[in-house]
Amino acid sequence: MSIRIERRPVPEVGVIDPSLSPLLQRIYASRQINSSQQLQRQTNHLAKPQQLKGLDQAIALLVDALDKRQKLLIVGDFDADGATSSALCVLALRAMGSADVDFLVPNRFDYGYGLSPEIANLAHQQGAELIITVDNGISSIAGVEAAKALGMRVLVTDHHLPGDELPAADAIVNPNQPGCGFPSKAMAGVGVAFYLLSALRTTLRQNDWFNKRQIAEPNLADWLDIVALGTVADVVPLDHNNRILVHQGLQRIRSGRCRPGIQALVDVSQRNQRQMTATDLGFALGPRLNAAGRLDDMALGINCLLCDDPYRAKEMAEELDTLNRSRREIEQGMEQEALKSLESLELAENQMPMGLCLFQPDWHQGVIGILASRIKERYYRPVLAFADAGDGELKGSARSIPGLHMRDLLDLIDTRHPGLIIKFGGHAMAAGLSIQRGAYELFKQAFESAIAEQLSEDDLSNVILSDGALGLHELTLDTAYQLREAGPWGQAFPEPMFDGEFWLLQQRIVGGKHLKMVLSPDNGQTAIDAIAFNVDTSVWPDPGVRKVLVAYQLDVNEFRGNISLQLRVQHLSPIYG
Repeated sequence: MSIRIERRPVPEVGVIDPSLSPLLQRIYASRQINSSQQLQRQTNHLAKPQQLKGLDQAIALLVDALDKRQKLLIVGDFDADGATSSALCVLALRAMGSADVDFLVPNRFDYGYGLSPEIANLAHQQGAELIITVDNGISSIAGVEAAKALGMRVLVTDHHLPGDELPAADAIVNPNQPGCGFPSKAMAGVGVAFYLLSALRTTLRQNDWFNKRQIAEPNLADWLDIVALGTVADVVPLDHNNRILVHQGLQRIRSGRCRPGIQALVDVSQRNQRQMTATDLGFALGPRLNAAGRLDDMALGINCLLCDDPYRAKEMAEELDTLNRSRREIEQGMEQEALKSLESLELAENQMPMGLCLFQPDWHQGVIGILASRIKERYYRPVLAFADAGDGELKGSARSIPGLHMRDLLDLIDTRHPGLIIKFGGHAMAAGLSIQRGAYELFKQAFESAIAEQLSEDDLSNVILSDGALGLHELTLDTAYQLREAGPWGQAFPEPMFDGEFWLLQQRIVGGKHLKMVLSPDNGQTAIDAIAFNVDTSVWPDPGVRKVLVAYQLDVNEFRGNISLQLRVQHLSPIYG
C-alpha cells in the first residue's frame, strides 16, 4: 500500500473570527468554515425540528398513546447508536409520563437487524400497542406490515438511506427520506430521536400536559451525554448540527453531570473525565458499549445507560469492559487468520483485487465489522468480511474507502444479480448484508468486478491530508490545548494533522507494538516526545535511521501527574542521506 502526504488546500475566506489564532483560521477554512456562525456550539444554534418531514404525524401518535396510557415498545439496533437511541427514548418518555414503555433489541444471532416480522410477533406477545423504531425501520417493509396486521401502530425513526419503497408505517421521521427538508442529513439515529422527543416535549407543554398531571417538565439537555456518545460512536459526519450535539454532551460529561452509566464507562476506561474529547467517546466508551451487542445482548448496554444506581451501573460497565476484552481477543485472532490467507496476495500486490471479500467458517459474526475495518486500514481498499449465520446463510459487514459508496455498490450488485443478496443496507462507508452460503463465490466475483469498474489504482493510494507544518513556536502545550478545545473533531471534520521532518533522537518499543520516540525539529536543541501506535515491529525500531518524515497530531500527555506535549504519529517514514 502506497502512502503519501498532501497538504489541505486552504480557500481564501477572509477573517472568520478575529479572536482566532492564524493557525485556527487556516484549519477552519480548510474545513469549509467561512463564518463565525458555523463555529457556534450553543443549543439555540441547532436546526429547528419543524423541517423534519413526518414530525407532526409522529407527535400526534405519541400524544395519543401517552393520553391513552398505551404500552410503548422501543425497537432498537444492536450497536451503540441503537443502544443510546433506545435508552434516550425510554428515559424521556418515562419522564414525560408514559405509563408503560420498554425496549426490545433484536439479538443479532437470533433475529438479525431491525423490525422483522419475527420481532413484530414478539412485540405483539409483549402487549405493545405502539412500536417506535430507533436507528432502524426505514427498510423494514415486511416487519411494519406484520406489525400493522397484528393491530399495532408503528412509528419509524431512522437515519439510514431508504430504498425504493418505504414501509407503510403510521409515521416516519428520517431526515434522509424523500421530500424531507431538514438541513442536517448527517444525524445519527440518536439525534433523530432527540429531535422527536424535543418536539414532543414542546407540544405537551403547549397542551398543559405537565401541569395537568403534576409532572416535572423534563429538560432534554440532561440526556445530551447519551446523544453525544451515540453520534460519535456511529461515525456520522460531524456537520455543524452534530458538532453542537457532541460538544454539549461532552460538556456535561466533563463537568460530571452525566448519566451514572456513562460515568461508569468513563471510569472503567480510565479516561481523564475533565479532558474528555470526541475521540474518547469513539475509541473508549463506544467500543465497550458496542461489545454487548457484538458478543452477547445489547440489553446490558442499554440497561447500563438507564441505570440510576451508580454502584449497579459500575457493575454493568465492568461487565461491558470484560466483554470488550473478549471482543479484542476474538478480533485479533480473526485478523491474524485473515492476514495469513492474504499472504500470497500480499506477495504480488499488483494482483490483489481492488476489493477484498473474505470468509472463514469459524469467524464470529459480531466482530466481522471490526475485522473489515482492520483489513481495510492495512491494505487501503474496500473490504467485506463474512461469517456463518446458520440456516445456510452468511452475514457480511463491509467497510469502504473514500470514492466508493458501499451501499450504492451493493444496490448495483443486487440490480445486476437479482436474488443474489437476501437483504442489505447501510451508508457510504459501512454496510451489511446477507447471502446464501452457496452463493459466496458468485457474490465474491460480482463484488470484485463491480469495485474494479468504479475504482482506479490512484484511488488505492492512501493520502494523508495535512494542515501543513508547524513552526517551532507552535509546537507547544498551549497549541495542543487550543486545538483540543476547538473541536469536537471527528468524521468529515477531522482533527488537525501536521507534517514535518524531525531528527530521531530516541526510539523504543513499548506495550509490545507501539514505538515511543523523542523527536527534534532542530537537531537536538528541542526534544519532543512522540508515539506511533501499532507499528510494524519488524521495521521499527531502526537504529540506522537518524531523521524521519512524520504526519502527526498534537496531544496532551498526562502521566503520573506530569503534563507534557506529545506528538501522536499517524505516519512515519525514514529519511536517508
